[in-house]
Amino acid sequence: MRSDTVKKGIQQAPHRSLFNALGLTEEELDRPLIGVVSSYNEIVPGHMNLDKITEAVKLGVAMAGGTPIMVPAIAVCDGIAMGHIGMKYSLVTRDLIADSTEAMAMAFSTLEISAAMGEIVASPTAGSSGILPAILYSLKKREGFSDEKMVDAMLTAIGIGKIIGYYGSFAGAEGGCQAETGSGAAMGAAAACFLYDQSPEVCFHAASFAFLHVLGLVCDPIAGLVEYPCTFRNASGVVNAFISADMAMAGITSIVPFDEVCKAAGEVGSTLPEALRETGIGGIAGTETGRKIRKKFFALGNDSTKENK
Repeated sequence: MRSDTVKKGIQQAPHRSLFNALGLTEEELDRPLIGVVSSYNEIVPGHMNLDKITEAVKLGVAMAGGTPIMVPAIAVCDGIAMGHIGMKYSLVTRDLIADSTEAMAMAFSTLEISAAMGEIVASPTAGSSGILPAILYSLKKREGFSDEKMVDAMLTAIGIGKIIGYYGSFAGAEGGCQAETGSGAAMGAAAACFLYDQSPEVCFHAASFAFLHVLGLVCDPIAGLVEYPCTFRNASGVVNAFISADMAMAGITSIVPFDEVCKAAGEVGSTLPEALRETGIGGIAGTETGRKIRKKFFALGNDSTKENK
């Protein structure tokens, strides 16, 4: 089954420990993992009961032999949106929900392959490798852009990356997660704008927004492994890029130029304490649960070493 990529084998021991931390049992992990997308919230009257429907769907998935996992989606109330500018955003949210859900799933799958020691393209890093391909592939699938157009979009992303690398770093060990997923989102936002025939200025604005949204984001992987919370930050990085591109294409501009944003990101990254720069010590990695998983993982590694001897 597809989800075996992150569940089966010796190398997936840390993956299973993270699933265990979520409360999943061995029996549940033996089944296919099935995502259940829900837009339950407390502002849309028609969605107030979706938590109950979600639970019913999860029950159905479980009865059919799968293990359901709920993931969220946005929602807009047409009634509350009527009579003001909010109505302009009501219909477009349908496409946004579908596209962002699909793109987030793509980002998740890429990081799963990376965490499982599979082959990926570090774009710009292994820890952020799900963002750019998810953006490009989902847009190509939706709009039918030519391969030549996609190549030029990737060149646009590379150009943004060159500027980021000149003023800072892509490494979480040097600049925190902002340096990894922030860079990936900035590159993806600019590439998305290019695909819609926007000017270089618009591309730069989009890249600036994407970086601003995560400025100061720390790198705190549990047990030092590029998986948790990295997969979630790749998924949110995709949404960040799309939102940033939408704002830039709507005519919103960044007061601070992109090169200065990159400089600021580099400076912020250098001031982060070592515990929050990919050491697996602080942040989420430093929580009680995070430390337990780290201890369990390294114990498994020691047992494996003894067996090999």
